[in-house]
Amino acid sequence: MNVRKVSQSDLRSKSGLLVGFDHYVALDWSKQTMALAQMSPRSEHPKTFERQANLVGLKEYLQSLRGRTVLVIEETTTAQWLYVELRDTVTRLIICDPYRNRLLSDGPKTDKVDAAKLCQLLRAGLLKEVYHTTDEIYQLRRFISAYEDLVKSGVRLQNQRQALYHGHSDSGPEAALILGHLDSALALYESTKKQYEKRFVQLSSRYRLARLLQDIKGIGPIGALTILAIVVDARRFPRSSHYLVYCGLVHFRKQSGGRDYGLRKARYNHTLKRIYKLAAMLAINSPNNPLRDYYDVLRAQGVADYIARHAVARYIARITYGILKTSTPYKPYDAKLKKNAA
Repeated sequence: MNVRKVSQSDLRSKSGLLVGFDHYVALDWSKQTMALAQMSPRSEHPKTFERQANLVGLKEYLQSLRGRTVLVIEETTTAQWLYVELRDTVTRLIICDPYRNRLLSDGPKTDKVDAAKLCQLLRAGLLKEVYHTTDEIYQLRRFISAYEDLVKSGVRLQNQRQALYHGHSDSGPEAALILGHLDSALALYESTKKQYEKRFVQLSSRYRLARLLQDIKGIGPIGALTILAIVVDARRFPRSSHYLVYCGLVHFRKQSGGRDYGLRKARYNHTLKRIYKLAAMLAINSPNNPLRDYYDVLRAQGVADYIARHAVARYIARITYGILKTSTPYKPYDAKLKKNAA
């Protein structure tokens, strides 16, 4: 099937509605069943049906729809798999953010009802899309996720070992048995962690953007590859301000009824925020580098320590955004020229 792909901007009217499609289809997929809802531009209510989960049958149904079709699926553990399998069967495939679909929690909740509501939200242009791609770099997220799980398990083991001593329970045959198992698990953890770190170095040297990111003080192979795998394509963020929101490094102002309720946090990527905050700490604690100079300038101007550290983290995020978007090397500037970046 030869499907002409079109950009998202070409399919939205000034009111934000998705336009230019002949079929609006929503899919609620589970291991046992799949529920589908379909609307046309002139439909008042979606048509829904539920079948046993069958990928081949689903593809046949989507290919049988004449004209241009947009399909929406909520972000789940199977979303990337469905994205890869179905993206060539429709004109446009949207993976949407389930946290934004509050309508689905109102009233009765079944797979068919959810699919019908999702279809209505799709046609109204009220869904927030979650980024998915078939790019090779995107597949690195699985490796990075496995490494993060490994580190969490290692921290848990270390805490258990410390708790054994802090609880004064380090004597007796039972304590010796527990300690032996913890030491064995920790030894395996350290060995596995070294293998992952070695692989990070190998992978980061394969990608030019990852090598460029490592020129920034505070970002090593693990941080560079993690940033690259999460962002993939920086052009999906129109401006650096959008990227800072995605990283959780800026807040929104909350106002209502003429009153100011201060700042509130947006939903953000916790991994990126952790990387940039850690990079800022490493840069600040390392003398003779432009980022430390920038921090010193802010402190000399009377800026509080935690605000100055946060400003450095935002500055590093802007630098990485520029590198990822333009593929140009990092060129440090005089920190005095950056005093307004905070």
